[in-house]
Amino acid sequence: MRMWGKIWQNNHLLKNTTVTDDTEDTRTHKIFRSLETICHEWDLCVPVWLDSNIREFKQNKKTRFYQDNFVGEEIDFDYLELLVLEED
Repeated sequence: MRMWGKIWQNNHLLKNTTVTDDTEDTRTHKIFRSLETICHEWDLCVPVWLDSNIREFKQNKKTRFYQDNFVGEEIDFDYLELLVLEED
C-alpha cells in the first residue's frame, strides 16, 4: 500500500511525502501506521479520526484533517490530506 500525505495552506501545497507499507497487516493498520509515519516525519501529533473522516475515507480513499482533528496542538496550515495511491 502506498499513501500520500500533503499539507495545504491557502490552496498551496507546502509539503508532501509518500509512505509505502508492504507488510501483511490489515488495511486499517497500514493506513494508521502510514499516518503516524507521516506525522512523525513532520513533527506533528497524530490527528484524531472523526466520523466525517472515516466516512470520507471509505468513499473516496482520501480525507482531510483540519484543526479540530489535532487535539491539543495548534497547526500552522489549513489541513493535512491523506490519500491512498496504491493498494495491495
